[in-house]
Amino acid sequence: MTDQADSTHRATAGALTEPLTPQGHALLEILDRHLPGMASGTTAHDRDGTFPLDVFQRLGDDGVLGATVPPELGGLGVSSVHDVCLAVKRIAETDASVALSLHMQFSRGITMSYEREHGTGTGPALAERLLRLMGTKKALISGALKDAGVTTELVPAADGGWRLTGRKILVSMAPFATHFVVAAQTRPTSGNPLTASAFLPAGTPGLKAPDNWNGMGMRASASTEVLLQDCPVPASDVFVRGPAGVRNDAAMAGQTVSSIGLLGVYAGIAQAARDFTVTGIARHGGEPAAAVRTLIAELDVKLYTLRTALAAALAHTDHHAHRTTGDPDERGRLMMAPFQYAKLIVNRTAASIVEDCMTLVGGASFTADHPLSRHYRDVRAGWFMQPFTYADAIDHLSAHALGTDTAGGTP
Repeated sequence: MTDQADSTHRATAGALTEPLTPQGHALLEILDRHLPGMASGTTAHDRDGTFPLDVFQRLGDDGVLGATVPPELGGLGVSSVHDVCLAVKRIAETDASVALSLHMQFSRGITMSYEREHGTGTGPALAERLLRLMGTKKALISGALKDAGVTTELVPAADGGWRLTGRKILVSMAPFATHFVVAAQTRPTSGNPLTASAFLPAGTPGLKAPDNWNGMGMRASASTEVLLQDCPVPASDVFVRGPAGVRNDAAMAGQTVSSIGLLGVYAGIAQAARDFTVTGIARHGGEPAAAVRTLIAELDVKLYTLRTALAAALAHTDHHAHRTTGDPDERGRLMMAPFQYAKLIVNRTAASIVEDCMTLVGGASFTADHPLSRHYRDVRAGWFMQPFTYADAIDHLSAHALGTDTAGGTP
């Protein structure tokens, strides 16, 4: 790489404005064709709380549902978390609910690609099957992670497989997914329980995903509950992980890679709120009041802070994502801390930007159909996203600062 090209690459990587890879450029070019059509239905879907299935069908026809699937399995081959996050951000500038749901799909492709290369047991073959479904069959795969009170369990079945029972909440696009990956614990007849993930087609007996989402924000994401009652799962459709209830710092690397791109949703909301507000003020003409000019300048300072912090964390993640030599626990801790720094900055700053925009626009922004009202409701969802919630992030980052975040708990 020439000095000039290297300089351009560094500038782009620090701005979160342009893709870093050819595959990322290809994805953005496809998305740009779909954004106008997506925008036309955003207000109605938010008002009615309906999922834009037609948008996902069109994106599937253009290969977007397999964006992070390797090309040999039918996908676009996007593997940079920077480029995934940028794509999510661009979509969120138009519709945060669509961006939230699509990130789940993009994240699945990245994590399954890693599992295909580095997994053990049933992992590689099952991961390849999921990737082929995404890349060639336009499979829409929803991740069911959060338990509703009681731990979701896999119990051994007489046929050598498993039976899955539990209840999950906040499962985006659940009523319209073709398949699910469900986080669970095994309850073996002997030995200690293990963490696991089960893969289920939407038509599995005992699986229900009612279309009854009525969220305060992200209203078009169909983030409903998923009910699982004695669902049959073949042994070959279960990813078995480590011991349940045991600290696993190595797993934080995968959590970082799979989740950091989601911050693009809130970066996109902040960008959209800023652009809407500043464009409106400029359209009025004349010299705005000093207080208005001050808030506009502050908006861009905050947005720059958000983008650069997020871009730095994404660059750090891309750097370490495929460096699998060395201590895996140390790698996990090394990747998680910058992710959490960026997550706190994005959560705080994006919300502050939207609030300042509402102040500038005034009371009109408090009506339900106003774009800033939607941004205000949607941006708050960032605080609930794992890993980590605010309290857990503070525990993790303070331990990291004090040197007590190792398994032994000593600096």
